[in-house]
Amino acid sequence: MTMSRSPVSDGGLTLRFWGVRGSTPVSGPEYAEFGGNTPCMEVRCGERLFVVDAGSGLYACGQHNRQDLPKDVDLLFSHLHLDHTGGLPFFKPAVFDPERTVHTWCGNLSGQSAEDTLGRLYAPPLFPVTLDVLPCTLKHHGFRAGETLTFSDGATVDTILLNHPQGSVGYRFEHDGKRLCIISDIEHTDPWPDAALMRFVEDADLIVYDGMFTDCEYPTCRGWGHSTWQKGVELAQAAGVKALAIIHLHPCHSDATLRAVEADMQAIMPTAYIARERQRVEVGATPALRREPLIRIA
Repeated sequence: MTMSRSPVSDGGLTLRFWGVRGSTPVSGPEYAEFGGNTPCMEVRCGERLFVVDAGSGLYACGQHNRQDLPKDVDLLFSHLHLDHTGGLPFFKPAVFDPERTVHTWCGNLSGQSAEDTLGRLYAPPLFPVTLDVLPCTLKHHGFRAGETLTFSDGATVDTILLNHPQGSVGYRFEHDGKRLCIISDIEHTDPWPDAALMRFVEDADLIVYDGMFTDCEYPTCRGWGHSTWQKGVELAQAAGVKALAIIHLHPCHSDATLRAVEADMQAIMPTAYIARERQRVEVGATPALRREPLIRIA
């Protein structure tokens, strides 16, 4: 087991959700509680920052951290589908600063970085400008999922390849004796739980899991690369995980639907919950059910 070796020792392991919706952003009063932005998560090992995924939630992540972003920002992609990359040019405090470097990390392309893929996406006629016009420096790093990432300051993050079209990467963060695993996007396999994945998340204080569908919805969406909250609970319980947060929420699932799903889930695993946009979690320190209220911006 590889432990994170961040030089910053003050503070625990924290997670903030900036986008929890899957496939496409949604808006409206029926999405006020859980949020409508696509995946983006802020992970801090003490003060050491990692950003996981660049969905539409990345804009709010940047605005919130405008005053305390480091000069070098590590952006870890699970994969490069549109709902995980669409926010990159709008990460304004980082990409509009000529003194800042954004490092992208991509592990689902057999060692290739995200540079060519992002270059095709962010170019006319799909996007008005190319990424090289941004004032920041972009440095792209490729790796193979399953490797341990070692950063310039000595921090490490473990990775695993997930079952998803074109592949996806799961990440494991360890700091201050706590363990956080982010497992999205993934489609469960048969048999389940997968033995390698169970070892990867074993004894985690929190796993974040792709629960886009319910068991009833899944059969018509088989092969799309997503899982169910029921399979997330099965994995968590089999691996001795203390708490479970469900993300990649279906764009059709309203607040009322998700509250009902959460109640069903907590009847089986009381420390499981549906992630809320802007929710902050102290991994292993705060009971999962004690959630911060939704922060609304006028």
